[in-house]
Amino acid sequence: MTYVSRRHFLQTSGAIAAISTFPGLVRAQPAGVSADKVRLGLLHSLTGTFAIAEVAQVDAEKLAIEEINAAGGVLGRQIVPYLEDGASESPVFSEKAKVLLRRDKVVAIIGCYSSAHRKAVLPAVNQAKSLLYYPTYFEGQEQDKHCMYTSQEATQSVVAAVTWMARERGKKFFLVGSNYIYPVTCNKIAKSAIKSLGGTVLGEEYAPLGHTEFSSIINKIKEAKPDCIYSTVVGGSNVAFYKQLRAAGLDGSKITLLSTVVSENEVEGIGKDNAVGYHACMGYFQSLESSDNARFIKAFKDEYGQNRVIGDPMQCAYNSVYLWKNAVEKADSFEPAAVIAASAGLSIQAPEGTVRFDDENHHVWKKVRVGRAREDGQFDIEYETPDLVEPVPFPKL
Repeated sequence: MTYVSRRHFLQTSGAIAAISTFPGLVRAQPAGVSADKVRLGLLHSLTGTFAIAEVAQVDAEKLAIEEINAAGGVLGRQIVPYLEDGASESPVFSEKAKVLLRRDKVVAIIGCYSSAHRKAVLPAVNQAKSLLYYPTYFEGQEQDKHCMYTSQEATQSVVAAVTWMARERGKKFFLVGSNYIYPVTCNKIAKSAIKSLGGTVLGEEYAPLGHTEFSSIINKIKEAKPDCIYSTVVGGSNVAFYKQLRAAGLDGSKITLLSTVVSENEVEGIGKDNAVGYHACMGYFQSLESSDNARFIKAFKDEYGQNRVIGDPMQCAYNSVYLWKNAVEKADSFEPAAVIAASAGLSIQAPEGTVRFDDENHHVWKKVRVGRAREDGQFDIEYETPDLVEPVPFPKL
C-alpha cells in the first residue's frame, strides 16, 4: 500500500516553490498540454451494468468542464475531455486507462465507479506517474499516492448513519448487504460503532449480487424485530428488496431502513412508491437548500433536461473537475506531482458545501447527511453533521 506522507508533501511543495523563486528556470509542460489546450481523461462505463450510474457522472463532469472553459479555462488553457468506455469490465478499464495515458497523453483521469475498476486502473496510473480522481463513495482501506478520493469513504457515512439511528430510532439493528467488499467492510464498521453506542446487532445477512428473492432474509428480520435495518444491498436487487419489505408490512412508516448506497438515481430504478419513507445517508442530496446547489441544479437541468435527477456520485464527479482545476492553479503547473502537493488542505465551495482534502491521506473532509425518501423521489434532509467529518480510510475495528 502506497501513500503520501506529510514530509513528502512538504518536500514536493518546496520543489515547486524553488522553481517559482527562479523565473529563469523553464518548466516543461506535460505532453498533454499545448499553448491553449489541456487534455483531461474521463474513464467511465458507458455500457454494461454500471452504465446507469456512470453515464450520469460523465454528464456532471462535462458540465464542470464547460463551465470552466467558459470562464477562461485552466491556466489560460481550454480543457479538452478525452472520454473512454470501461464497459463495466475491469480488464477494459485497465486497457482504456493505458489508452488515455499513453496515446492521448491526458494529464489526469477522472473516473471509475466500482472499487474493482479503480484497482484495475491504478497500476497504469502509477506507472505513468499520473493522477486519478475517484468520485464514488467506497469502503476505504486504500490510500494510493496517485489517487484523489473525492467522495466519502466508509467511516464517514456509516458511523454518522448508525449514530443517528441509535439516537433517533433505537439501538437494535439488523444488517443486510450484497455479498462483496463494500457491504462487508461497512458492516464491520457498523458493528464496531453499534457496540460503542451500547447497541445490539440482532442479525447480519448477505445476498449474492443481483439477488431478487429476499423472503428468507425478511422473515429473519421480522422474527428479530429490530428497531433499524442498515442496508448495503446494491443495484437492481434493491427493487426486489424494497418491494418485498413493503409487501411484508415493513414499509418506511413501520420500520427504519437506512442505506448508504441509495441516492436519488437509485430511487428512480427502485421506484418512488417502493422507496418512500426509507432513509439514505449521503454527503449530498438534490434537495439541499443553498445558493451554490440551486445554481448547480439549474445549470445541470438547463443542459440535460428538467426531468433529470442528481445524486451524490454525480455531484462528486462534478466536484472532482473543480478540485483538479483549483489544485493546478494553486501549483501553477499541470504536472501530477505538483498537483498532488497542491491538493493538501485544498478546499472548494461545492454544491454540497465545503469539501476539503485532508493534509495527508488524499481523502476529503465533508459533511454527511441523512434523508428520508419522499413520494416525488427526493429526500427530506432530517440530519446533517454539524462539522466536516474527518476521513479515516484505515479505521481500527
